[in-house]
Amino acid sequence: MTVKKLSIALDDAVARDVARAAERSGVSVSAWINRAAENALATEAGLDAVREWEADHGALTAEELAAADTLLDRVLDARRAS
Repeated sequence: MTVKKLSIALDDAVARDVARAAERSGVSVSAWINRAAENALATEAGLDAVREWEADHGALTAEELAAADTLLDRVLDARRAS
């Protein structure tokens, strides 16, 4: 894997919280921030996909959104249990 070194600036409180979170996770700050960035990018890609789908098919209904919430809750519960 190729890595790109960057210099970033964080608010003091955010930097402290990131360092604590990385320590709790047993990873470096760089690895923790990389994972957080991957998660944020995946979320943005998912939101883009929903916007594209809605542009083609119309807005999701309240029932469809509720079903998605239920499914997501089940998936997250299963991940927490493992």
